[in-house]
Amino acid sequence: MALTSSKTIYRQGFGPLMPGVHIAPYPYCLHCKAQVARGHAGYPSPAEQAATVAATCGCSSIGVKAGAPRDISCCGGPLESLEWMLSTQTAPSDTAAVILEPILGEGGFLVPPPGFLQGLRKLCSKHGILLIADEVQAGAGRTGKWWGHQHWWSKPTGSHPQAGTTDPSSETSPSDDSPDILVFAKGIASGYPLAGLAVRRELVPRDKMPPGTLGGTYGANAVACAAASATIDVITNEGLVQNAALRGTQLMAGLADLVAELPPGLIADIRGRGLMVGVEFGGGSGSSDGNMPRYTPAHKGVASAITKACAARGMLLLTAGARECVRFLPPLTISEDEMQQALSVFGEACREVLLRQ
Repeated sequence: MALTSSKTIYRQGFGPLMPGVHIAPYPYCLHCKAQVARGHAGYPSPAEQAATVAATCGCSSIGVKAGAPRDISCCGGPLESLEWMLSTQTAPSDTAAVILEPILGEGGFLVPPPGFLQGLRKLCSKHGILLIADEVQAGAGRTGKWWGHQHWWSKPTGSHPQAGTTDPSSETSPSDDSPDILVFAKGIASGYPLAGLAVRRELVPRDKMPPGTLGGTYGANAVACAAASATIDVITNEGLVQNAALRGTQLMAGLADLVAELPPGLIADIRGRGLMVGVEFGGGSGSSDGNMPRYTPAHKGVASAITKACAARGMLLLTAGARECVRFLPPLTISEDEMQQALSVFGEACREVLLRQ
């Protein structure tokens, strides 16, 4: 619970929490003042720069006008905040690890801007701090790659399965831009209670800690392990990682069409990778500030109202984060027709709720 900071409600009445945990801000480009000063909010993906929305991950209706120059790199603010924390709250020598989600899940489905995760890797290496990637939500093919961090860190951690393999012992050489430890659960066993760690081999030498050294009385449940083995086989043999990428492209394109249809600024951001996509709502663009329509907050409860309107039409969505945002987490097996149906339902719900404000 000490690591959870998506909303105060999850901590309210439970303090004091575990000591020694410090929370640094995660990049939130839509609301980043430095990005606004550059003339835009959010940031484009390389695909968007090529005039396509196929893999857009952080821009939308309040982006700059077409053709305007954009700097897609991280402004550096979140890393500066972490450096300041290491100078004022927890010394590097007292810091065991930095843990983050490659795509922030419960906190709002935030996608890190280009350069952020690479900069974080360099910062951790500089101070001798372990870097842990929490892949509980973003892993197991959800984002169109086996692990979410592979969108930015080019090589996977040395001791976890590569995409397209079912052998947990398959390895690549550890790279300077990969995490030291990878945490996975939930989707890896299709919801059965199972979690695991993958660690760089040099951190856990096999001659000192052979397989089976670590464990617990509730670990390695036979049914959960069988479910995980079967899940990995299905994801690999049925091409579900590739399907997540394709259906994610379809989802993003459909959402972009909806953004263009609605009055400017009512959908403030669409962001994500594969089948892990967030939609954040705004209050309409209002007046324009240079190239960028000015962001205004959505009315409180808009996201919940849209989830209820979707539920009334037979589709379940959840909200995400402290702002007005909903999340798309469809099954990795979703078909093209089913995705189109989901987009139709979501569009109807958005028109019902947003246009009556």
